[in-house]
Amino acid sequence: MLNRRNFLTAAVGVAAATGLAACAKKDEGGSTGSGGGDGKIVLGFSQVGSESGWRSANTDSVKEAAKEAGYNLKFSDAQQKQENQISAIRSYITQGVDVIAFSPVVVTGWDAVLKEAKAKKIPVVLTDRSVETSDESLYVTLVGSDFTDEGRRAGKILEKVLEKAGHKGPVKIAQLEGTTGAAPAIERAKGFKEVMDADHADDWKIVVSQTGDFTRAGGKQVMAAFLQSNPDIDVLFAHNDDMGIGAIQAIEAAGKKPGKDILIVTVDGVKDGFIAMSEGKINAIVECNPLLGPQLMEVVKKVKNGETVERWIKTKEGDFMQDQAKAALPSRKY
Repeated sequence: MLNRRNFLTAAVGVAAATGLAACAKKDEGGSTGSGGGDGKIVLGFSQVGSESGWRSANTDSVKEAAKEAGYNLKFSDAQQKQENQISAIRSYITQGVDVIAFSPVVVTGWDAVLKEAKAKKIPVVLTDRSVETSDESLYVTLVGSDFTDEGRRAGKILEKVLEKAGHKGPVKIAQLEGTTGAAPAIERAKGFKEVMDADHADDWKIVVSQTGDFTRAGGKQVMAAFLQSNPDIDVLFAHNDDMGIGAIQAIEAAGKKPGKDILIVTVDGVKDGFIAMSEGKINAIVECNPLLGPQLMEVVKKVKNGETVERWIKTKEGDFMQDQAKAALPSRKY
């Protein structure tokens, strides 16, 4: 995978935009007409979809920050389909927006459309997720989390969870993966495996692993199948809270107690995840902050002005154990 830690200089955008992809959901974000005449920065943003509480919070953050910054935001919901995102990005290119930003559905398959943006001198900013490209200059920067490190953090916090639960001996782990081909799914699994291979090669084993598509319904369905094939699972590692919450329903339907009979570690830190943790049903959460809007707007302004920006602008995040949930819950913003 492309190393996102390298640095590149920002490109300079061109002016004026309207329009969205015909096959994606449309939301003009309150903007009307061409944005070039009023001096506002015109930002075309393509979102993955609305598959989870995290994603909804991320969308709200982008919209609110764009409004506060006075940008002309062109927003498109791709409904988790890469073809919708590509169509939306091509629409932004045709309309000549100042900057394009998007959170890619999957890692690969972006070179053609990004080359089209580069040919029109429209800089591209990635948010939340990375891509693999043949040319690193096809995008300026990534604003988002270190998913591989989130996987490592999940592995390390599971050590604490097992110790607190008094678990001894081998650990049979079920893994609920995110959307196949998506950066967080690939990298969270990679980071978790790094901890397993380095410190727990002899006692931890992933006995079953499958995508739940980052949705509650997927988490519930896949966890039910896991329990049929592997009824003696000790631990569930879910790549996001929503899948974990769905899995809790399946665990309870099977007559087991989530958080006790099956220890659960998830990633994200949405409010519903903290509620489940405060109820003792999730043992630990690795935070992935969705509130990227303000950071993104700062970066867009710099890119538009031709300023140099870091290749990867990371978000600040924390980790939470079950006994921290009730105290942290009132202050959760998403």
